[in-house]
Amino acid sequence: MTPKLSRLELQIMELLWSRGECCIRDIVDAFPARKKPAYTTIQTTVYRLAAKKALRQSRKVGNVHVFEPLIARSAAQRRLVDDFLGLFGGRAQPLMTHLIESGRLTPDDLKEAQKVFQRLSKKGGAL
Repeated sequence: MTPKLSRLELQIMELLWSRGECCIRDIVDAFPARKKPAYTTIQTTVYRLAAKKALRQSRKVGNVHVFEPLIARSAAQRRLVDDFLGLFGGRAQPLMTHLIESGRLTPDDLKEAQKVFQRLSKKGGAL
């Protein structure tokens, strides 16, 4: 099962997903100067992610530990969306209505969603 991730954990994972392997210093340096967490905060969070089995130490270069993700971005996104929908009793309709009314759901997004829906319907997938 994909672990539940905090906002900072997701930010760190996003860096790993987009950049690949990183050491703690690389992660700290990737944050904007105004919002840069302390080195020790990032270090503690990275080790929590390792305990959750979201990432692992892939190698060690001298005294520097290099980390890589163990979970896929898509799995973390699915977990986040499922948790969010739980706030609506599992119903997607309020979220979809908001996305449409706010202009965040484009006609292209809707076409793509229909393609996925049709593909899953044919396969007898999770509908």
